[in-house]
Amino acid sequence: MDKVLIAGAGPTGLTLALWLTGQGVPVRVIDEHDGPGTESRAMVVHARTLELYRQLGLAERVVAAGHAATEMRFWAEGKPRAALVFGDAGADLTPYPFVLVYPQDRHERLLVERLRELGVTVERSTTLTGFTDTGAHVVAQLRTADGREETVTTPYLVGCDGARSTVRHRLGTDFEGGTYAHLYYVADVEARLPGPAGEAQFALDGGDFVAVFPYDDRGLVRLIGTVRDERADHADTLRFEDIRQDAIRSLGVSVSKVNWFSTYHVHHRVSSRFRVGRCFLAGDAAHVHSPAGGQGMNTGIADAANLAWKLAAVLHGKAGERLLDSYEAERRAFARQLVDTTDRVFTFITKDGGFAEFVKAHVAPALLGAAAHSDHVRTFLFRLVSQIMVGYRDSPVSEGTAGKVEGGDRLPWVRVGDADNFVPADRIGWQLHVYGTVAPDVEGWCADRGIAVRVFPWTQAYEQAGLERDALYLLRPDTYVGLATKEATVAALARYFAALAT
Repeated sequence: MDKVLIAGAGPTGLTLALWLTGQGVPVRVIDEHDGPGTESRAMVVHARTLELYRQLGLAERVVAAGHAATEMRFWAEGKPRAALVFGDAGADLTPYPFVLVYPQDRHERLLVERLRELGVTVERSTTLTGFTDTGAHVVAQLRTADGREETVTTPYLVGCDGARSTVRHRLGTDFEGGTYAHLYYVADVEARLPGPAGEAQFALDGGDFVAVFPYDDRGLVRLIGTVRDERADHADTLRFEDIRQDAIRSLGVSVSKVNWFSTYHVHHRVSSRFRVGRCFLAGDAAHVHSPAGGQGMNTGIADAANLAWKLAAVLHGKAGERLLDSYEAERRAFARQLVDTTDRVFTFITKDGGFAEFVKAHVAPALLGAAAHSDHVRTFLFRLVSQIMVGYRDSPVSEGTAGKVEGGDRLPWVRVGDADNFVPADRIGWQLHVYGTVAPDVEGWCADRGIAVRVFPWTQAYEQAGLERDALYLLRPDTYVGLATKEATVAALARYFAALAT
């Protein structure tokens, strides 16, 4: 089997390579840079990403390396106005009821190390200079680190090469959206904080905005904020000492050392296509949006998991080419929704004017304070931010209903005693979950096809989670429900897979 060519070795490209390698698909990963990123850029790893990493055997390594933030505290006019505690809000929803702060540079190095353990090395300083989709394969031109020109043939090309994606530009897809007017900065600093190390802080002060993310126990902190006056005209020469620091000081943050500082403009764009023939876009190559909620990197990682199992199914002859269309159907719809949502939040945060400042200083904190005391609201916010409420009910590969669970849903997480039903598979692949009993012929049919069957003795906890006794829940390799059916028969499973094969 020829290698799938992945252009770009950020978190999206690396995760795609790990998922494909884990399913027996050979890959080649190239990146135009000479090494992993050295800045911490994206900071937040959400619960759904950790659940996907569990399939790779990576979740616990990432959690151990990161810094769990269980609380978000909001400040206005120099005073703490509200706090959202996520720990208890997510405790019954996921094995990872927190927001993990884990700098992207460290994150990338861990993924690269894991990929190397599996025998795959990222080819650095290697540039994709062109490609042609022949219909039967893609012929790509590369320039390697030593300046050599190389032509390679690949069954599929995936552009994970960032917002300035070469793959997207050469495909000619529109990148619809715009750029926010304000200039933003990001800084990695050593600082003394006013609260516990497990708190993320957000402050609005006189039109100034800053987000504070501690990411270890030694006082290392990420700051993200706005440059809102004439200093924004000098972005190329701007230093941390030059920016307004009203909001930083209002938090009681005392910065002792600046390790890295950069400015940037924020874009909100979605590609008009995520698939063109045998070429795909994922991560920032397909969608970019504001940093509100820390969704960008997590969305790219979810793109990778979604696309990987579909490519593997087609390459192994288990599904027809039409399955690949569902990647765009599922992921572009979510990206479009995410960009619209983060755009509204970011526009609110950065809006100027007296009325806007009054709303940010008084109305919004009051609403957040009320939300902090509502279990339902806190649970909803955790589900939203953590991406565990993302689903694909409208997907062409989602089918059926059993209990309250429909095809396309993320399987409800249920803990019974010291165990839970998110048991990692021995390998990435299809799983059949049954809560109650399963017919022997169903087990035999699945065993013949390499589908793991997981049977959980029935308890009321499963009913409370919306699962139905003795129903079949067929999980895709990315652990979303492909088929939910009360018809607990071989025939029901056979019909579903027959449809995928066409």
